[in-house]
Order: sequence, then structure tokens, then C-alpha cells
Amino acid sequence: MELDNKSFSDKALQDFELIRLAKEGDEKAYAELMKKYKKSVYHTLLKMVRNVDDAEDLTIEAFAKAFRNLDKFDPKFTFSTWLFRVATNNCIDFIRKKRLDTMSISSTYVDDNGSDVGIDLRDNTLNPQEEAIKSQKIDIMRTIVTKLPPRYQTLVKLRYFKEYSYDEIAKELDAPLGTVKAQLHRARELLYDMVKNRKDAI
Repeated sequence: MELDNKSFSDKALQDFELIRLAKEGDEKAYAELMKKYKKSVYHTLLKMVRNVDDAEDLTIEAFAKAFRNLDKFDPKFTFSTWLFRVATNNCIDFIRKKRLDTMSISSTYVDDNGSDVGIDLRDNTLNPQEEAIKSQKIDIMRTIVTKLPPRYQTLVKLRYFKEYSYDEIAKELDAPLGTVKAQLHRARELLYDMVKNRKDAI
């Protein structure tokens, strides 16, 4: 892809290179992108939902959706701009679905280049081609999840790949709801630690 390097910061250019590597199947590139933006995405979503568990869930979902759909990334924009659109759109869908009583959602945020970026309230329904992309890209996240202990793998797969609710997971595993929530929280911590401290192994 042809880029006007003068239009982007060094950070943005580094992201473009990581995206190129990720599209070629380099899992370390995915891990590096997640390491760079996990905290900022999490804090943005936490402001929207005001719930730590939901914000953590939505952060994982945001990266999963972004990684599944890298083929849609438009290099006319920075990766951070695109990632935050994916994250906030997914969060807005969550808020609508759960009918949460949330604080007012800011219509903009500032990207790496200091530009105000609006949140696009669009329909995220996937067409057949997008479903095919989703199927291909989800393999990356599955690979990362296989680094977890077996009991956590099961929880993560039910929550993020099959999109079960906490109650549904508890029924599926015949486990107390509190135990499910606590173990999922630990599973998320382990995923973050792998990306942060052991990315070379991913």
C-alpha cells in the first residue's frame, strides 16, 4: 500500500508495518498491537460502561473484532483511529443491547495525530464476505487462547467465541456464577500478561 509518510507520526508508521506483518500471519505483530493499545482502549470503554468486568470483556472483544477484520483497515487513517471506532461501535451495541443507564458518550476522541475522530453509529451486521473474513481471522485469537490452562481456555471460548452470557456459562459448566466470573477475570489477566510479558512465545 502506498503511504504518504509525511502525513503520519512515527508511531502510526510502526503500526502500518505491524499490520502488514499481521496480515502475513505474524502472531507477534498481533501481540504487539494489543500491547500498545490495550490500556487506552480499556479506559475509553470503562468511561462508557462504568463497569470493570464489562470494560475488560469489551476490550478483548474489540481486539478480536479488529484482528478478524484487518483486511478492512484503510491506511488513509491511523490504526488507532480505526481500532477505537471498532471498540466504541461494539461498546455502543453492547449498551443498546443491555439498555444500560450510562453517562453521556462523547462523540469524539483525539487520535495519535491530534485530530478529533467521530464515533460512527453504524450497523455492524456482517455480510457473507465479512463472515468469511471473521472465520479466517478468529484463528489468530484461538492460537493465543491455547496458551491458557485448559480450564481457562473453556471459559474464554464460551464467552468470546460462542458469546455465552455469564449465566449461560454457569449452566453449561454446572458451576456457581461467582466462580465463573472470578475465573474469567483471571483468564483475562493471563491473556494480558502473555501479551505484555511473553509476547515472543505467542
